[in-house]
Amino acid sequence: MKEQAVGVEVIIVGAGPSGLATAACLSLQSIPYVILERENCYASIWKKYSYDRLRLHLAKQFCQLPHLPFPSSYPMFVSRAQFIEYLDHYVSHFNIGPSIRYQRSVESASYDEATNMWNVKASNLLSPGREIEEYYSGRFLVVASGETSNPFTPDVRGLSSFCSSATGTGEVIHSTQYKNGKPYGGKHVLVVGSGNSGMKIALDLANHAAKTSLVIRSPVHVLSREMVYLGLVLLKYVPCGGVDTLMVMLSRLVYGDLSKYGIYKPREGPFFMKAAYGKYPVIDVGTCEKIKSGQIQVLPGMESIRGNEVVFENGHSHHFDSIVFCTGFKRSTNVWLKGDDSMLNDDGIPKQSYPNHWKGKNGLYCVGLSRKGLYGAAADAQNIADHINSILRPS
Repeated sequence: MKEQAVGVEVIIVGAGPSGLATAACLSLQSIPYVILERENCYASIWKKYSYDRLRLHLAKQFCQLPHLPFPSSYPMFVSRAQFIEYLDHYVSHFNIGPSIRYQRSVESASYDEATNMWNVKASNLLSPGREIEEYYSGRFLVVASGETSNPFTPDVRGLSSFCSSATGTGEVIHSTQYKNGKPYGGKHVLVVGSGNSGMKIALDLANHAAKTSLVIRSPVHVLSREMVYLGLVLLKYVPCGGVDTLMVMLSRLVYGDLSKYGIYKPREGPFFMKAAYGKYPVIDVGTCEKIKSGQIQVLPGMESIRGNEVVFENGHSHHFDSIVFCTGFKRSTNVWLKGDDSMLNDDGIPKQSYPNHWKGKNGLYCVGLSRKGLYGAAADAQNIADHINSILRPS
C-alpha cells in the first residue's frame, strides 16, 4: 500500500540527539522540517538500549545541545537518567514532538535533478502485517542516523554452539541489551570489547559479584575524567601533540605500567587518535582498580568457541555462562542513501575532514558524524541550519 507524498522543506533521518539538535536550530529560524525515526521514541539509544550506570564521558559543557544548557543543578558528568530528562525538556522546549514520524524505516533516499528535490521512501511500521510505503519530498536532506545505527556482533567461530551446563544454553547479548549486573552475580561473564562501554559494563558486573573477564585485543589509552577535561581545555591553546604528551605522562603517573595486566599503550596519542580515527580513550571510573586487584581478568582476543568454552589467542580456554559483546555498531546509511558519492564513504563516515565534513552536494547534509561526540553534533546542527537559511533567505 502506498501513501501520497508528503512535501516539506527539510527531511531529517533520525531522532537521536543529532536529529533533535538540528530540529531545534531549524525551528529557531522558522524552517519547516519532518523527522523520520524508525523506533517508537526519540533518543532510543539512551531510552531503550543503554545500561543503567551509563554517564556522559565528558563534562556537561561539552555535551549540551544548541540553545539550551544543562540545568546548573546537574553534576559535571551527567547520568543517563538526567540526560534523558534533559532531552525530554529539549523536545518540549522547541516543540519538536509534532514533527517526528515514529516507526518509519527509511528504505531509500535519492536526489531528483529534474525537480531539485530529495525523494525519500519509508516503511510505516505502525501497522504490523500491513506493508505501508510512505513518500516524502524535500529540498534538503539531513542524515542524522548517527554512528550507532545497528549493533554489531563479530562472527566468532563456534559462537552458535555457546552453551552453559547449568542452564542448557549460554546467554549471548550485545551491550545494547545489557541493563545492570544484578542477574549475573556469581556467574562467569566474558565482556568482549575494551571501549568505554566494555570497561564500564565489566566494572558493573564486578560490582555485582560476577566473575568477570574482559577481552582487550588492541592497545588503548587509559585516562581519568579529570585528565580528559584538562586535555579538552588545553587543546584550545596548545597543539595536539603537546597535549597528548602530557596525557600519556599523567596516565603513567596515575595508573602505572598497565602492560603487566594485559593493557598496552598505543604509539599515537589519545587526542590524535580520537581526531584521526574516531577512537576514544578509555575514561576510567574504577575498572583499572578492579583489574589490578584481580576482580576483573584481562584476556587476549577470542580464537573460537566450543560449547561453553571460549578459546583465546594465547591458546588458553575458559568456561563462561554469559558473553556480553561491547563491539560497537555499523552505520546503515550506505544501504538507503542512493546516488551520492560526495559526502559519505561506504562505512557512513564523511569523506571530507573536519570542519568541512557536514555538507554534501544538492542540499545533502550529515550531523553527528564528526567523531567529536555531542559537542561536534551541536556544531554540525547549527552549521546546517545556518546554511539552509542562507539558501532560503539570501541576503
